Amino acid sequence: MIPICQHCHTGKVNRPRQLCWNCYYSPGVRDCYPSTSKYARRGVGNFNGNAPVACEPTTAAPGTPEKMEIMAERARMRQRLWHPFDAEFAGDPKPLTVLEDSSRLKKVA
Repeated sequence: MIPICQHCHTGKVNRPRQLCWNCYYSPGVRDCYPSTSKYARRGVGNFNGNAPVACEPTTAAPGTPEKMEIMAERARMRQRLWHPFDAEFAGDPKPLTVLEDSSRLKKVA
């Protein structure tokens, strides 16, 4: 049995994503079907490059649900997941000092 294109249902499949040649190279059609490759980029965090540092550190302790949400948000915004002044343990005063300094600078300006 010869597989047929999942978009036009007439052409013979000879391109990735179970598409025929015409559908695969038609504008917009390829984007409608997810990649079937095990090497495909998936998710919001799969990019290689120099990402900017997040604007503010977090006081959330590593491994907590709050920290996971913050890291997910940073990934969506294509920022670095870890800020240099993020809390390293519960009750770490390091991020608080950075946040206080930045709030003082905002009041002055």
